[in-house]
Amino acid sequence: MADVRVTYDPVVNAAYVYFTEPQVTVPSARMYPCDPIDVDGMINLDFDAEGRLIGIEILAADTKLPRYMLDGAERLERP
Repeated sequence: MADVRVTYDPVVNAAYVYFTEPQVTVPSARMYPCDPIDVDGMINLDFDAEGRLIGIEILAADTKLPRYMLDGAERLERP
């Protein structure tokens, strides 16, 4: 199974799941917001210029992701 990088910002309760190689930064060319009513929150899908899914942004992450994933996520520190 491939390793997936997950970051979590507990201050804003947002997580990001990356589907790109850890050493590569791929810019998002298009963002598709999932219907917040259907998912009871906001989830955004990011795609690159070729239409490949490069990541998922999850707001209200503690209600959408399992606790083990948030506990193991890379914490984003604010100054």
